[in-house]
Amino acid sequence: MRARQAGFSLIEIMVVLIIMGMLIAGVATNFIGKTDEAKLKQVKIDFAAIENALDLYKLDNYRYPTTEQGLEALVEKPTAEPVPPQWQSGGYLKGLPVDPWNNPYNYIVPGEKGPYELYSLGADGRSGGEEYDADLFNWQRYEQ
Repeated sequence: MRARQAGFSLIEIMVVLIIMGMLIAGVATNFIGKTDEAKLKQVKIDFAAIENALDLYKLDNYRYPTTEQGLEALVEKPTAEPVPPQWQSGGYLKGLPVDPWNNPYNYIVPGEKGPYELYSLGADGRSGGEEYDADLFNWQRYEQ
């Protein structure tokens, strides 16, 4: 009698690989685009933290930092006029956050739709753009 050979046939291996490929493709499609959505949510969270720090700065100093002083005024006491009279020791933020694409957030006083404007230039780091390359503004959260 012949001893039966142990192992898998080529067809069995191919069937398993096809099934694994289908499972991986199904899971991958669920995660594609989720990283972009997560980055957009991170921008909104950063805007909220910066807005809170700006409001505390204004509460202490009766005005927001100027455009020239920038968001750095939340971390280090400005030396440019108007020097804040009640600047909080230790600052209002531990450090300036950068957007999810490693670019600094931008700040303008006065803003087009409020006392100031915070914005990110999006994934491409350039003004304008569409979809994930579009500029993101702090006031957009309130319009949606």
